[in-house]
Amino acid sequence: MTATFVFDGDCAFCSTCARFIERRIPTSATVRPWQRADLATLGLTPAACEEAVQWVAPDGTVSSGVAAIGRLLVDAGSFWRPLGWLLLVPPLSWVGPPVYRLIARNRDRMPGGTAACALPQAERDRLKP
Repeated sequence: MTATFVFDGDCAFCSTCARFIERRIPTSATVRPWQRADLATLGLTPAACEEAVQWVAPDGTVSSGVAAIGRLLVDAGSFWRPLGWLLLVPPLSWVGPPVYRLIARNRDRMPGGTAACALPQAERDRLKP
């Protein structure tokens, strides 16, 4: 099993970030929207995936939010690896989660974000044709 990085595929900001990862960050992980992932197999829930990005290691260990991003960067190697470790060790591991939550709560205002990014998943599902 390879690692999997799970993001919110209904969020334009998250999808923009995922496309950047796929184009620019040479991770060995599968980058997949949670809406198209087998969450049960990955050991994830929709609630956890709505809350934050998820990293599922090959051994099934799950990291969320800034720790998931850190693990992705470590996996990518090269100059990305030190950036990933910085996110995983103090003091950035202490500061990262509140910054992540701030960005996540305001993702509709971030570059590439849309008003739909601010809606809970249940409301976004009602808007789909």
